[in-house]
Amino acid sequence: MKTKKKIIVVLVLFVGFVNAKAQSTWVAPKNADVISNPLKNDQTAIKKGKTLYMQLCAVCHGDKGKGDGVASVALNPKPANFMIDKFHKQTDGAVFWKLTEGKPPMASYKESLTETQRWQLVIYLKSLKK
Repeated sequence: MKTKKKIIVVLVLFVGFVNAKAQSTWVAPKNADVISNPLKNDQTAIKKGKTLYMQLCAVCHGDKGKGDGVASVALNPKPANFMIDKFHKQTDGAVFWKLTEGKPPMASYKESLTETQRWQLVIYLKSLKK
């Protein structure tokens, strides 16, 4: 498992260097704001989202979601901090859209995660500040 994590970190670092000139502002299209979360207030979904987060996201965004994961040092733009108001002011639909589409160095999860799994991540991320 440690080898797999090292490979992931190396890949993330490589993507970060390749995309060093990426923009730091990322706004979902307005039509994403009307997408509603079918798992809103589902405690089981939050737990499943946390598991997914720790497997896929923590390496860049950190265990607590502050954007300070081990791979974050080499990424530009830096990973989002899920603890700040700017993140929480986004609609669930906007966050879901970003997880689905991705924008380097952020991966797209359209093909690798089911729609339900992406919503589980959204509901977990939105629970972090509470």
